[in-house]
Amino acid sequence: MSAERIAVLGAGPMGLGAAYQLAQDGRRLVVFEADDRVGGMAAGFDFGGLLIERYYHFHATSDHAFFQVLRELGLEDKMRWRETKMGYYYQGCVQPWGNPVALLKFKGLGWPAKFRYGLHAFLSTKREDWKPLDRLEATRWVRRWVGQQAWEVLWRKLFDYKFYDYAYGLSAAWIWSRIRRIGRSRYSLMREKLGYLEGGSDTLLDAMRGYIEARGGQFRLGAPVRKVVIEDGKVKGIEAGGTDAAFFPCDQVISTVPLPYVPQIMPGLPADALEAFRGVKNVAVVCVIAKLKKRVTENFWLNINDPEMDVPGIVEYTNLRPLDCHVVYVPFYMPGEHPKYQEPDSAFIDKVRRYLMKINPALAPDDFMDMRASRYRFAQPVCGPGYLDRLPPIRLPVQGLLVADTSYYYPEDRGISESIGLARKMARML
Repeated sequence: MSAERIAVLGAGPMGLGAAYQLAQDGRRLVVFEADDRVGGMAAGFDFGGLLIERYYHFHATSDHAFFQVLRELGLEDKMRWRETKMGYYYQGCVQPWGNPVALLKFKGLGWPAKFRYGLHAFLSTKREDWKPLDRLEATRWVRRWVGQQAWEVLWRKLFDYKFYDYAYGLSAAWIWSRIRRIGRSRYSLMREKLGYLEGGSDTLLDAMRGYIEARGGQFRLGAPVRKVVIEDGKVKGIEAGGTDAAFFPCDQVISTVPLPYVPQIMPGLPADALEAFRGVKNVAVVCVIAKLKKRVTENFWLNINDPEMDVPGIVEYTNLRPLDCHVVYVPFYMPGEHPKYQEPDSAFIDKVRRYLMKINPALAPDDFMDMRASRYRFAQPVCGPGYLDRLPPIRLPVQGLLVADTSYYYPEDRGISESIGLARKMARML
């Protein structure tokens, strides 16, 4: 057993992944987490007697780091796969989406636009090398391929209602990775399958925590990190806790907290690193989860282009993971400084009730059994062209300090598998 003590900052999937690898390697570690539970955006909550994630999650066949941990923990038999469907709500009706026949039959798009859109999606799915797209701006790249009509009908709202003022400064590589991940979840030209864990993400989170604790790792929940103490170019320890913050001496730190927090808790970093971390932009999310007596549609994901709805889509989770009721997630993305983010939860909940009843007129007010809203300020990094080039290296010029968050596996989107994969690499860097 190593005599060194290691602090892992954050107990989301990335923090758990780092701690898991450290425990596997026989290292002494303590995980510090501001929340009262492990899991970050993958954590579950009690939704009127139903334990479910606060934010939706699914798994694709390409989630290799995730499957590796399942194998190591003996959880492979908890994985479930299901054929899913995608739809598009446009011009007041739900249309099938996500396969060539649906594209050909789509109402509201001309034949040249359909051809160009389909060709772009097909070639994006087959592309392996993302580097040529790294410095291209995403909306110009998409429009050049699909044309103005397909851009207005199928793409524009997705950009505008997820990134707002940041929508026209994103990396084409980042958008391509999204197209590719979903495209590669198809097991035939016409059919797609996605996966979920029996018991939800907590099945994995609890198993990882148990593995870490069984090997001597410790968790300090409700213990936000106030400061990483740096002296003479070395990590000396951290200050963590609420009003009773205490000093924890340690030799090494792996930080997985959102990058915008780094300048606050690591003021001793070099000025250029602090400036780079301050320059990282994120969008926030208010995610409404609704429990219903009836299904809204038969789709797992429903894209939305409607002038009365300010969301890019809804996720009908129980069309992937069957439950005793029908569960729908409706995420509202926006910059955290946007006035809309200051609106109360009730405003978003009222919108969702109205939107779902418009999408499915058969829904009545008494079909809504329960509704909740969760917020996460740093939900999605804003990845512009050349994004990685502007980030400091994971190994900072401070002995014993590694820093990363979901930004660092660009161009991949944030996800449990990507977080665990990068975190395990970080743990091996110490």
